Amino acid sequence: MTDDVWAIVHAERAALIDDLARSHLTDDQWLKPSLCDGWTVHDVLAHLVDTARTTRLGFVKDLALARFDFDRQNARGVERERRSTPQETLERFRQVASRTSTPPAPLDSRLVEEIVHGEDIRRPLGLTRTYPAQAVVRSLRLQTRTPESFGGAKELVTRIQLMATDNDLTIGSGPEVKGPALSLLLAVMGRRVGLDDLHGPGVVTLAEGA
Repeated sequence: MTDDVWAIVHAERAALIDDLARSHLTDDQWLKPSLCDGWTVHDVLAHLVDTARTTRLGFVKDLALARFDFDRQNARGVERERRSTPQETLERFRQVASRTSTPPAPLDSRLVEEIVHGEDIRRPLGLTRTYPAQAVVRSLRLQTRTPESFGGAKELVTRIQLMATDNDLTIGSGPEVKGPALSLLLAVMGRRVGLDDLHGPGVVTLAEGA
């Protein structure tokens, strides 16, 4: 199971590096707002560098220095890893892409990290990727087991039922929300773009939290 997760994570990092390198992005493109509120495309890339380098002990120490504020901790990580040019940050990501260090979280959280932040970067740039179906499903299952206080949607799926139209996956109870698993994942992670592909009586409830 561990080898399976890291094989997917490493493949996703490599694919993102390849997409960004081949796209020859302009400075304006790197400065585009990502799907992650308050962060540019360059910022999200720096965050991915930071999370690739994060160890369990390092995470605890950084969180304490950030006075146990997750947002402050993430902002400090972006500032630490963002280089003077996006190309330098991309090269930094290339250097750490094969790492297997992780914060103290379920290992499937590494799948969530690469898929959701991959979309945070790709969608504003008009880039597309087909992610491994089971990786998306595992990411969605993890997020719906994780409390909202830790960035998840555990409470949300007590009020709506998520039904993937491209996988045999149903989670939660209540009014239905149907659509591709990736769109469901993005929506429960607060990315409103995910709502565009969803339908059903539970979409209104989901949109309130996105």
